[in-house]
Amino acid sequence: MKVLTFFNHVGGALKSSLTREVGFCLAARGYRVLMIDLDPQANLSAWAGVSTDDLARTVHDTAVDDAPLPSPFPVHGVDLIPSNVLLSLVEGRMLGTIGSQMNLRSHLHDEMNGRYDVVLIDSPPSLGQLAVLGAIAADHLIVPVPTEEKGVLGLKGLTQMLPAYRKLNPGLSVALYVPTRYDKRNLHDREMLAFYEQNLRPLASPVPLRAVWKDAQLAREPLSVYDPRSEANAHAARVTDEILQAVGLSAEASHGAR
Repeated sequence: MKVLTFFNHVGGALKSSLTREVGFCLAARGYRVLMIDLDPQANLSAWAGVSTDDLARTVHDTAVDDAPLPSPFPVHGVDLIPSNVLLSLVEGRMLGTIGSQMNLRSHLHDEMNGRYDVVLIDSPPSLGQLAVLGAIAADHLIVPVPTEEKGVLGLKGLTQMLPAYRKLNPGLSVALYVPTRYDKRNLHDREMLAFYEQNLRPLASPVPLRAVWKDAQLAREPLSVYDPRSEANAHAARVTDEILQAVGLSAEASHGAR
């Protein structure tokens, strides 16, 4: 089982969008996928069509009380542990609980290893306790970096925090940086992409932002269902290929499509 956390403390990096589409792409290729929403904004949950006001259906009790993980919701061939706004309560409660940063990692490996091939975690746009929880749980970080100035700001935060995360999770690595929101017509975007190409390794192909991403999210459907012939769906499939290669997994799961 591979645990991949989509991580960047700046907002608007396409973390939730990539988590969602990569999860659905992996499921279509036969992978058993669990997605976990750690963002109290709950965009991943909403875009997957899952809404819950029950804090017990989130990772709250696992993070704070070391309780077993809740039963996930099945959505379009993947399983999802959702979030809601009350998950923000975790931030203060974890600070008073020694060792709580390790809880999600330990429960994933104790309860989910063998049940899933890949776990995808959508980390919040912050450097608080929920972000720590997601980073410590991961085998690898996938770092979306917008081709905008805030992308560089996000890299600074990651660079500062990664050594601290590795004290609790020595094997943690950045598997892939993914340029997002790319518009090749914009000189600034092209300059930012060139900067990333010179300074970030390994680097994925850029992911342009297309209107159909939002349309599919509002329809609560994967791109592969909403508009399978769209350029955006091809981009999602390509970045999925690159992530699989980066973490040492095959293009198709060995046990076949679900």
